[in-house]
Amino acid sequence: MIFDQLSPHFGAIVHGIDLSKVSDADVADIRAALVERKVLFFRDQTLDDDGQISLGRRIGELTASHPVVAGVDAEHPEVYALDSTDNGFADVWHTDVTFMRRPPLGSILRAVTLPPTGGDTNWADAQLAYDSLSPAVQELVSTLTAVHDGNREFGYYLAQRRNGQGNEWDGEVVTSLKPIEHPVIRVHPETGRRGIFVNPGFTSHIVGVSEFESRAILDLLYAHLTKPEHIVRHRWRPGDVAMWDNRSTAHYANRDYGSERRVMHRITLRGDVPVGVNG
Repeated sequence: MIFDQLSPHFGAIVHGIDLSKVSDADVADIRAALVERKVLFFRDQTLDDDGQISLGRRIGELTASHPVVAGVDAEHPEVYALDSTDNGFADVWHTDVTFMRRPPLGSILRAVTLPPTGGDTNWADAQLAYDSLSPAVQELVSTLTAVHDGNREFGYYLAQRRNGQGNEWDGEVVTSLKPIEHPVIRVHPETGRRGIFVNPGFTSHIVGVSEFESRAILDLLYAHLTKPEHIVRHRWRPGDVAMWDNRSTAHYANRDYGSERRVMHRITLRGDVPVGVNG
């Protein structure tokens, strides 16, 4: 297995491995690389939904497809289908499912149907972005807490398409999306590194400051997080699989393929409660 680094600190293409036949040693190497490089890309894979689920179970504990959205079918409740013909877009910077108390540890995304051109996905390194903030701004934001709210994106879906009955998440069936607080700066549970943990997709505001101050701080962090030097961009090919650490990244899928269809299948690994600088 060879890791071809995409930048000095972030991202890698992994060569010489068949994800349908990983050994225990392979799994350990992938997990270590996932924490270090944050997003990994595997070319020329042959996984189907069963294989994707099997791989995920080797790497961690799987969640339901999503707290609100049903699985791709009854046989694969863990698989979340992002289908452009059913509003399955992700064209806003976000970190997966931060509106729950325990967001996923990571995600594994497989290309199913790709448009002829377009549909690239971008990932931002939240730890590198934090490290490159000035010390004064680091000190300011490390003490703050933000509210994450899934209602804007998924409240209607839960109420109208699921009749108020979502999936089981953390041992409870989701019947409402109650806003949750997380630290603005998250300490990675495996490395101790700090990273920006707010995102335009789900973060509504910062606690304990005015609306104007909240917006100004969040806009500063979003602009800094998504600077080009913090980003890797992946151009999808059939057979591609991407895997990322949800605790240290944000991502954005380009919606630049017009009426062409784009279908991606995602599974997520169960995570833990985000912890801030003060514990």
